Amino acid sequence: MQVYLYAKSGHTVGLEATKRCAAIANALKEFDPILCTSDFRAGAFAKDLLGVRRYVNIDVVRNLTNIMEKRDILIYDTPEANEAMRKDMKEFCTLFYGIAEEIEGIIVDTSIYTKNETPSIEKTIFFGDDDYNNLFLEMAKDSDKSEINLLMGHYFFLGNEKIFTKLFSNVIDEEEYVQTIQNSKYLLTASLQAAFESLACGNYPVLFKRVDKEYNEDLISKINIPVIEANNFKQLIETFESAINNYPIISNFNITSLDNITNDIKQKIDLYKKLTNQ
Repeated sequence: MQVYLYAKSGHTVGLEATKRCAAIANALKEFDPILCTSDFRAGAFAKDLLGVRRYVNIDVVRNLTNIMEKRDILIYDTPEANEAMRKDMKEFCTLFYGIAEEIEGIIVDTSIYTKNETPSIEKTIFFGDDDYNNLFLEMAKDSDKSEINLLMGHYFFLGNEKIFTKLFSNVIDEEEYVQTIQNSKYLLTASLQAAFESLACGNYPVLFKRVDKEYNEDLISKINIPVIEANNFKQLIETFESAINNYPIISNFNITSLDNITNDIKQKIDLYKKLTNQ
Protein backbone atom coordinates (compact mmCIF):
# COMPACT_ATOMS: atom_id res chain seq x y z
CA MET A 1 0.00 0.00 0.00
CA GLN A 2 1.71 3.15 -1.29
CA VAL A 3 1.04 6.80 -0.40
CA TYR A 4 0.93 9.15 -3.41
CA LEU A 5 0.58 12.91 -3.66
CA TYR A 6 -0.38 14.65 -6.87
CA ALA A 7 0.29 18.36 -7.49
CA LYS A 8 -0.81 20.28 -10.57
CA SER A 9 2.26 22.20 -11.69
CA GLY A 10 3.78 23.84 -14.72
CA HIS A 11 4.87 27.02 -16.48
CA THR A 12 1.32 28.43 -16.57
CA VAL A 13 0.23 27.45 -13.04
CA GLY A 14 3.40 27.71 -10.94
CA LEU A 15 4.43 25.68 -7.91
CA GLU A 16 1.87 26.55 -5.24
CA ALA A 17 0.37 23.05 -5.22
CA THR A 18 3.82 21.46 -5.38
CA LYS A 19 4.94 23.35 -2.28
CA ARG A 20 1.85 22.30 -0.34
CA CYS A 21 2.16 18.67 -1.39
CA ALA A 22 5.88 18.68 -0.60
CA ALA A 23 5.08 19.91 2.91
CA ILE A 24 2.61 17.05 3.37
CA ALA A 25 5.03 14.52 1.86
CA ASN A 26 7.66 15.53 4.41
CA ALA A 27 5.13 15.27 7.24
CA LEU A 28 4.34 11.73 6.01
CA LYS A 29 7.95 10.69 5.32
CA GLU A 30 7.65 7.61 7.56
CA PHE A 31 5.43 6.14 4.82
CA ASP A 32 7.96 6.89 2.04
CA PRO A 33 5.41 8.76 -0.12
CA ILE A 34 5.78 9.48 -3.84
CA LEU A 35 5.14 13.01 -5.11
CA CYS A 36 3.60 13.15 -8.59
CA THR A 37 3.85 16.43 -10.49
CA SER A 38 2.51 17.32 -13.91
CA ASP A 39 5.87 18.84 -14.80
CA PHE A 40 9.21 17.09 -14.26
CA ARG A 41 10.94 20.33 -13.21
CA ALA A 42 8.45 20.74 -10.36
CA GLY A 43 9.41 17.37 -8.93
CA ALA A 44 13.11 18.19 -9.22
CA PHE A 45 12.46 21.50 -7.43
CA ALA A 46 10.69 19.65 -4.60
CA LYS A 47 13.55 17.18 -4.24
CA ASP A 48 16.42 19.66 -4.49
CA LEU A 49 14.96 22.50 -2.40
CA LEU A 50 12.15 21.06 -0.28
CA GLY A 51 13.53 17.71 0.81
CA VAL A 52 11.13 15.39 -1.02
CA ARG A 53 12.78 12.00 -1.52
CA ARG A 54 10.74 10.41 -4.33
CA TYR A 55 8.92 11.98 -7.26
CA VAL A 56 7.60 11.03 -10.69
CA ASN A 57 6.09 12.93 -13.62
CA ILE A 58 2.37 12.36 -14.29
CA ASP A 59 0.89 14.71 -16.88
CA VAL A 60 -2.75 14.62 -15.71
CA VAL A 61 -4.36 13.37 -12.53
CA ARG A 62 -6.42 10.67 -14.26
CA ASN A 63 -3.23 8.92 -15.38
CA LEU A 64 -2.34 8.17 -11.76
CA THR A 65 -4.08 4.83 -12.03
CA ASN A 66 -1.40 3.82 -14.55
CA ILE A 67 1.15 3.66 -11.74
CA MET A 68 -1.02 3.22 -8.65
CA GLU A 69 -2.47 -0.05 -7.44
CA LYS A 70 -5.94 -0.49 -6.06
CA ARG A 71 -6.11 0.30 -2.32
CA ASP A 72 -3.23 2.81 -2.48
CA ILE A 73 -3.62 6.18 -0.74
CA LEU A 74 -3.85 9.51 -2.60
CA ILE A 75 -3.59 13.16 -1.56
CA TYR A 76 -4.08 15.62 -4.41
CA ASP A 77 -3.96 19.37 -5.08
CA THR A 78 -5.37 20.19 -8.50
CA PRO A 79 -8.32 21.99 -10.14
CA GLU A 80 -8.60 19.03 -12.55
CA ALA A 81 -10.67 17.02 -10.09
CA ASN A 82 -14.40 16.78 -10.75
CA GLU A 83 -17.15 14.81 -9.04
CA ALA A 84 -16.86 11.85 -11.41
CA MET A 85 -13.11 11.61 -10.84
CA ARG A 86 -13.52 11.94 -7.08
CA LYS A 87 -16.10 9.16 -7.08
CA ASP A 88 -13.84 6.85 -9.10
CA MET A 89 -10.76 7.55 -6.99
CA LYS A 90 -12.63 7.05 -3.73
CA GLU A 91 -13.56 3.58 -4.95
CA PHE A 92 -9.99 2.92 -6.14
CA CYS A 93 -8.13 4.23 -3.07
CA THR A 94 -8.15 3.12 0.54
CA LEU A 95 -7.89 6.77 1.59
CA PHE A 96 -8.42 9.83 -0.60
CA TYR A 97 -7.80 13.45 0.42
CA GLY A 98 -8.23 16.64 -1.55
CA ILE A 99 -6.31 19.74 -0.46
CA ALA A 100 -8.77 22.59 0.16
CA GLU A 101 -11.43 19.90 0.58
CA GLU A 102 -10.59 17.19 3.14
CA ILE A 103 -7.39 19.07 4.05
CA GLU A 104 -8.18 22.74 4.61
CA GLY A 105 -6.32 25.79 5.84
CA ILE A 106 -2.66 26.78 5.80
CA ILE A 107 -0.15 24.13 4.76
CA VAL A 108 3.48 25.01 5.46
CA ASP A 109 6.48 22.78 6.09
CA THR A 110 7.48 23.79 9.62
CA SER A 111 10.66 21.73 9.39
CA ILE A 112 11.89 24.21 6.77
CA TYR A 113 10.10 27.46 7.57
CA THR A 114 10.83 28.20 11.22
CA LYS A 115 11.09 31.40 13.23
CA ASN A 116 14.02 33.54 12.12
CA GLU A 117 14.93 36.20 14.66
CA THR A 118 17.65 37.76 12.49
CA PRO A 119 16.54 38.02 8.83
CA SER A 120 19.44 39.20 6.69
CA ILE A 121 17.45 40.71 3.79
CA GLU A 122 15.38 43.84 4.35
CA LYS A 123 12.97 43.75 1.36
CA THR A 124 12.30 41.27 -1.42
CA ILE A 125 9.82 41.01 -4.29
CA PHE A 126 8.63 37.58 -5.38
CA PHE A 127 5.97 37.78 -8.09
CA GLY A 128 5.48 34.03 -8.23
CA ASP A 129 7.01 31.04 -9.95
CA ASP A 130 5.18 31.61 -13.22
CA ASP A 131 4.61 34.66 -15.40
CA TYR A 132 3.56 33.19 -18.73
CA ASN A 133 2.16 36.51 -19.96
CA ASN A 134 5.10 38.57 -18.65
CA LEU A 135 2.78 40.66 -16.48
CA PHE A 136 5.49 41.55 -13.99
CA LEU A 137 8.07 42.24 -16.68
CA GLU A 138 5.69 44.63 -18.41
CA MET A 139 4.91 46.37 -15.12
CA ALA A 140 8.56 46.86 -14.17
CA LYS A 141 10.32 47.42 -17.50
CA ASP A 142 9.88 51.22 -17.71
CA SER A 143 10.57 51.92 -14.03
CA ASP A 144 13.68 53.36 -12.43
CA LYS A 145 16.14 50.86 -11.00
CA SER A 146 14.90 49.53 -7.68
CA GLU A 147 16.96 48.79 -4.57
CA ILE A 148 14.53 46.05 -3.52
CA ASN A 149 15.77 42.50 -4.10
CA LEU A 150 13.99 40.45 -6.77
CA LEU A 151 13.59 36.69 -6.30
CA MET A 152 13.19 35.07 -9.71
CA GLY A 153 10.32 32.70 -10.46
CA HIS A 154 11.05 29.07 -11.28
CA TYR A 155 9.29 29.28 -14.66
CA PHE A 156 10.36 32.78 -15.73
CA PHE A 157 11.38 32.80 -19.37
CA LEU A 158 15.01 32.47 -20.37
CA GLY A 159 16.43 35.91 -21.00
CA ASN A 160 14.21 37.68 -18.50
CA GLU A 161 16.97 37.68 -15.89
CA LYS A 162 19.14 39.88 -18.11
CA ILE A 163 16.31 42.41 -18.30
CA PHE A 164 15.65 42.28 -14.56
CA THR A 165 19.33 42.90 -13.70
CA LYS A 166 18.89 46.32 -15.32
CA LEU A 167 15.80 47.03 -13.23
CA PHE A 168 16.85 45.65 -9.81
CA SER A 169 20.10 46.08 -7.92
CA ASN A 170 20.03 42.45 -6.79
CA VAL A 171 18.39 39.57 -8.67
CA ILE A 172 18.25 36.33 -6.67
CA ASP A 173 18.26 32.98 -8.46
CA GLU A 174 15.19 30.77 -8.01
CA GLU A 175 17.42 28.05 -6.53
CA GLU A 176 17.73 30.26 -3.44
CA TYR A 177 13.97 30.33 -2.91
CA VAL A 178 13.89 28.78 0.57
CA GLN A 179 16.76 30.85 1.98
CA THR A 180 15.28 34.03 0.55
CA ILE A 181 11.82 33.43 2.02
CA GLN A 182 13.40 32.60 5.37
CA ASN A 183 15.61 35.70 5.42
CA SER A 184 13.43 38.45 3.90
CA LYS A 185 12.04 40.63 6.66
CA TYR A 186 9.54 42.26 4.30
CA LEU A 187 8.25 40.23 1.37
CA LEU A 188 6.14 41.68 -1.42
CA THR A 189 4.58 38.73 -3.20
CA ALA A 190 1.70 37.69 -5.40
CA SER A 191 2.00 34.13 -4.06
CA LEU A 192 -0.24 33.39 -1.09
CA GLN A 193 1.77 30.24 -0.37
CA ALA A 194 5.00 32.25 -0.21
CA ALA A 195 3.27 34.71 2.12
CA PHE A 196 2.30 31.87 4.47
CA GLU A 197 5.86 30.54 4.45
CA SER A 198 7.14 34.03 5.23
CA LEU A 199 4.73 34.35 8.16
CA ALA A 200 5.89 30.98 9.50
CA CYS A 201 9.41 32.45 9.65
CA GLY A 202 8.17 35.45 11.64
CA ASN A 203 8.56 37.83 8.71
CA TYR A 204 6.17 40.42 7.29
CA PRO A 205 4.72 39.58 3.88
CA VAL A 206 2.46 41.85 1.85
CA LEU A 207 0.25 40.24 -0.79
CA PHE A 208 -0.42 41.94 -4.09
CA LYS A 209 -3.06 40.37 -6.28
CA ARG A 210 -2.31 39.24 -9.79
CA VAL A 211 -5.10 39.68 -12.31
CA ASP A 212 -4.48 36.16 -13.66
CA LYS A 213 -4.82 34.32 -10.32
CA GLU A 214 -7.55 33.36 -7.90
CA TYR A 215 -6.99 33.64 -4.15
CA ASN A 216 -8.45 32.11 -1.02
CA GLU A 217 -10.24 35.24 0.15
CA ASP A 218 -11.52 33.59 3.33
CA LEU A 219 -8.00 32.76 4.53
CA ILE A 220 -6.70 36.21 3.59
CA SER A 221 -9.44 37.91 5.60
CA LYS A 222 -9.15 35.51 8.53
CA ILE A 223 -5.42 36.11 8.94
CA ASN A 224 -5.60 39.85 8.24
CA ILE A 225 -2.61 39.76 5.90
CA PRO A 226 -2.14 43.14 4.15
CA VAL A 227 -3.28 43.13 0.53
CA ILE A 228 -2.42 45.77 -2.06
CA GLU A 229 -3.20 46.44 -5.71
CA ALA A 230 -1.43 48.67 -8.20
CA ASN A 231 -1.56 49.66 -11.86
CA ASN A 232 2.15 50.37 -12.26
CA PHE A 233 5.45 49.56 -10.59
CA LYS A 234 5.92 52.94 -8.93
CA GLN A 235 2.49 52.72 -7.34
CA LEU A 236 3.19 49.14 -6.31
CA ILE A 237 6.36 50.07 -4.41
CA GLU A 238 4.80 53.14 -2.81
CA THR A 239 1.83 51.08 -1.62
CA PHE A 240 4.17 48.35 -0.35
CA GLU A 241 6.16 50.88 1.68
CA SER A 242 2.96 52.23 3.16
CA ALA A 243 1.80 48.73 4.06
CA ILE A 244 4.98 47.77 5.91
CA ASN A 245 5.01 51.08 7.77
CA ASN A 246 1.50 50.33 9.03
CA TYR A 247 1.74 46.57 9.28
CA PRO A 248 -1.39 45.05 10.89
CA ILE A 249 -1.56 42.51 13.65
CA ILE A 250 -1.65 39.05 12.08
CA SER A 251 -4.30 36.93 13.75
CA ASN A 252 -5.44 33.33 13.45
CA PHE A 253 -2.26 32.21 11.69
CA ASN A 254 -2.56 28.52 12.46
CA ILE A 255 -0.82 25.96 10.31
CA THR A 256 -3.01 22.94 9.63
CA SER A 257 -2.17 19.91 11.75
CA LEU A 258 -1.71 16.68 9.81
CA ASP A 259 -1.74 14.44 12.89
CA ASN A 260 -5.19 12.96 12.22
CA ILE A 261 -4.30 12.14 8.61
CA THR A 262 -0.99 10.61 9.70
CA ASN A 263 -2.78 8.42 12.23
CA ASP A 264 -5.45 7.34 9.72
CA ILE A 265 -2.80 6.38 7.16
CA LYS A 266 -0.77 4.49 9.76
CA GLN A 267 -3.81 2.49 10.86
CA LYS A 268 -4.73 1.56 7.29
CA ILE A 269 -1.18 0.54 6.40
CA ASP A 270 -0.74 -1.48 9.61
CA LEU A 271 -4.03 -3.28 8.99
CA TYR A 272 -3.06 -3.99 5.38
CA LYS A 273 0.27 -5.46 6.50
CA LYS A 274 -1.46 -7.73 8.99
CA LEU A 275 -3.96 -8.95 6.41
CA THR A 276 -1.31 -9.61 3.78
CA ASN A 277 1.38 -10.79 6.23
CA GLN A 278 3.85 -8.23 4.91
